[in-house]
Amino acid sequence: MIGRDSLQNVDPELMVDLVTAACDLALVVSPDMVVQSILVNPQMGFGTKLSVWQGMPLDDILTMESVLKLRERLAGREGDRRRPISVELNHAGELSLQFPIRYSVSRINPDGTLLMVGRDLRPIAELQQQLVAAQLTLERDYEAQRELETRYRVLMELHPSPVLIVSMASGKIVDLNAGAIDLIGATRKELMDAPVAQEFEGRRRGEFLESLVKQSGADPSGNLELTVRRNQRKVLVSATMFRASGGKMLLCRIGLAESGKAQFNDVSEMTTRLFSKGIDAIVFIDGDGVIRAANDSFLNLTDSGSAAMVQGRPFADFLARGEIDLRVLIDNVKRVGHMRHFSTRLNTDFSGEVAVELSATWFQDRANPCIGLVIRDSNISEAVRLPGEAGSNDGLRKVMQLVGYSNLKDIVAETTEIIEKMCIETALELTGNNRVAAAELLSLSRTFSQ
Repeated sequence: MIGRDSLQNVDPELMVDLVTAACDLALVVSPDMVVQSILVNPQMGFGTKLSVWQGMPLDDILTMESVLKLRERLAGREGDRRRPISVELNHAGELSLQFPIRYSVSRINPDGTLLMVGRDLRPIAELQQQLVAAQLTLERDYEAQRELETRYRVLMELHPSPVLIVSMASGKIVDLNAGAIDLIGATRKELMDAPVAQEFEGRRRGEFLESLVKQSGADPSGNLELTVRRNQRKVLVSATMFRASGGKMLLCRIGLAESGKAQFNDVSEMTTRLFSKGIDAIVFIDGDGVIRAANDSFLNLTDSGSAAMVQGRPFADFLARGEIDLRVLIDNVKRVGHMRHFSTRLNTDFSGEVAVELSATWFQDRANPCIGLVIRDSNISEAVRLPGEAGSNDGLRKVMQLVGYSNLKDIVAETTEIIEKMCIETALELTGNNRVAAAELLSLSRTFSQ
């Protein structure tokens, strides 16, 4: 190990060369903080420009922040003068030279003379600036990509025709719009990444793609007549081939064939007429129970003034038991897919009540799933029911047989037990054997559900 005393025998010129080679910039600063000498590595690129610093106060060649930082670090090492300190300083002066240097500052004489050996931080600063610029560029590219993706998504969804994008390499659907979802009759989750050939009848994957490619090359305006597997609709498919990310894609536009259009139009027209002219009340609610549409029969049943007055309202507002009935209805119809003969009472807009019986169907194969309700006035149903049908229930038949053989008090007692049993069985059936929900329907205590 080389001792301090042995360094005193080194030639001063050789020492200068060693210091210059080992650093980029070296300053010898007097106790009164004046630059006595300066050594510059030739590779730093400043040449003799920094020679004018000799004889200048150190404060004049540093920024104000660097001056304060150096003084604080030196004051903190007053008790330990032998150990060097490391500090990053920014140079600035009349030469308009601004650059950062990491100095190792040591006291070389008892009088307080400083040796400041520094490394140029400009390459690191330039690298940091390049990283910041690259990050800003990536952020701009990301925002531009998001903008293009938004434009693409808007164009896809607002396109008047059902559209599929199919990968020729895999034969799978990579994207589609809402029109294609409705036409095929499935959910987006079911169709994304699904083989497109399995959605049409009578076509294998290779044959299907080959037919589309031939049609797109020979006659871009031509069509292939196909049958949708899920709903048997006759459709016409036209295709356009393009490249994206090095792969070949097919843009498929789908339209109803003439036979499919006629059938679809007839069903659509009859369904619309049934909704508007039907004698039964029809209501469509979303998955949360909010009314989306209601026909005139429902308005008449609830004494509502117009469709605008009921649209957007919770259907629970019209149920006598409110959220309890609505929760039972929605939970069961979502679980099973449909529900029939659900008896309840509807509130009217004039504080009245109407006993009704409704059936429900869950339409989940739409972009916005909904529940369709068909509601009948149960008072009318009871009035037109045949007398023999009223005694079809075994419990009621048993009660009727007591007439003439027991007094009225015993008959009433027997009836109470039968009705109680029937109500409990009906509530359990409506709630899918959920004892807690059945207790809420019957307004019973929680001991029933335990």
